[in-house]
Amino acid sequence: MAATPSPPDFKNAVAAARAVMSAAASVTAAVVVVQSAVHTIVPRRFRGFLLSRIRGFLGRVSDEMTMVIKEYDGFVQNELFEAAQVFLAAKQSPSTRRIRVTKPRKETHFTLAIDRNQAVVDTFRGVELKWVFASRQVDSGHRVHQGRSSTAQHEVQYFELTFCKKHKEMVLESYLPLVIGEAKSIKQGKKTLKLHTPSFGRVYGGPLSDAWASVNLDHPATFETLAMDLELKKTIVDDLERFVRRKEYYRRVGKAWKRGYLLYGPPGTGKSSLVAAMANYLNFDIYDLELSGLRSDSELRRLLVATGNQSILVVEDIDCTIMLQDRTSQIRAASVNTMPIGYPQEDRGTLSGFLNFTDGLWSSCGDERIIVFTTNHKEKLDPALLRPGRMDVHIHMSYCTPCGFRLLASNYLRIDSHELFDQIESSITTARVTPAEVAEQLMKSDEPEVALRDMVSFLVNHKRKENEEVVEEEVCYCQLIRENGGSGKENGNCELVDK
Repeated sequence: MAATPSPPDFKNAVAAARAVMSAAASVTAAVVVVQSAVHTIVPRRFRGFLLSRIRGFLGRVSDEMTMVIKEYDGFVQNELFEAAQVFLAAKQSPSTRRIRVTKPRKETHFTLAIDRNQAVVDTFRGVELKWVFASRQVDSGHRVHQGRSSTAQHEVQYFELTFCKKHKEMVLESYLPLVIGEAKSIKQGKKTLKLHTPSFGRVYGGPLSDAWASVNLDHPATFETLAMDLELKKTIVDDLERFVRRKEYYRRVGKAWKRGYLLYGPPGTGKSSLVAAMANYLNFDIYDLELSGLRSDSELRRLLVATGNQSILVVEDIDCTIMLQDRTSQIRAASVNTMPIGYPQEDRGTLSGFLNFTDGLWSSCGDERIIVFTTNHKEKLDPALLRPGRMDVHIHMSYCTPCGFRLLASNYLRIDSHELFDQIESSITTARVTPAEVAEQLMKSDEPEVALRDMVSFLVNHKRKENEEVVEEEVCYCQLIRENGGSGKENGNCELVDK
């Protein structure tokens, strides 16, 4: 049996323990004082450097390990950083002193997040893990304002995860995958769709997180409310479902997990509504890319890599974007030394640059992405854009059909049948009216009888106007023939015009 320590030995042991605890408390207090002094006295640009040196010194005399989780890894957003933000928001404790609270408009819940230099302690399998949200200022180049040059800076955000060194494998193999998995579940449970637009003033020099500004996407369009042919809608839905479940298939065949759609047709045929319906169906955010505001290919590249996964990149009205029009027309314009106003050659992106981002090496920077192009004039586009791999699915958005009219009548008037339906549907098959025009007529009255009779009058007048335009075109054509020395007899329509 071990001997019982004598009273003097016991007193010495207690005194030694007190001395150790006192020294540890002094070191802890000193660290707190030093950190406080750093934040109070040291200029902001030097704080990160000095604090990192202090942490490095303490790390050498401690058995703790710290993992740094930055917001971006080069051009690519760090999935773990985004997951940690969501995960830690649900780990707030009564001891947390500072939290960030936001409430986006049209949302009913508050969004919580830990503030800078705040700590959250989590426990996993009996191991204590300490998270700290930190940031520092870094140089991002020089800028010139009113003849003066200055150094531009932006903020770099990161998490520090500290734990005992011996648990490193457990953290890497079990804890961090748990963080990512739980964050995904939390986001899916309360995700609010966003509509993103480029922040052109922040694309250069700043962090990638500032490349896009966003608002809530509150568009009510769904596939059930779209005035489209039923078979066409089913084809689109089937294609979307097949795309989202084929992650391993795309990897196996060596293709980037993306899909390109071209929506073409006259204005008012529902192209934008179809994009919103796709986003609502897939629960994907929308990134609305305005190409005419881009200054170079490098700016386009930064915008593209800053888009999130499970998103829809939309390029609307590409027939109005000079850089994507048929190159043959551009060559003819260059031969006469003319350039469109507002598009200086040195400030425009190139067609080859855009194609590289749609199906080149940069297209693989991200997963589960859909690119949607819309145009009113498909024939104006460069053929290089239209091939599979860039625009995989071509969808013609045509004029309103009888099926589309019945759906609109059900949506706007809440009726499925009426004695005027046959007359209206017969007229719609020959009149070129868009779903937007039909919807506008149906909105003019809450009384179905009044709205439908107005619809009949609108279709009759629209058909008469179309016939007048056709006759006017024939008259102009015949006059042109005669002005060029022809008799017009070679065209039978000219004889009818003369009569």
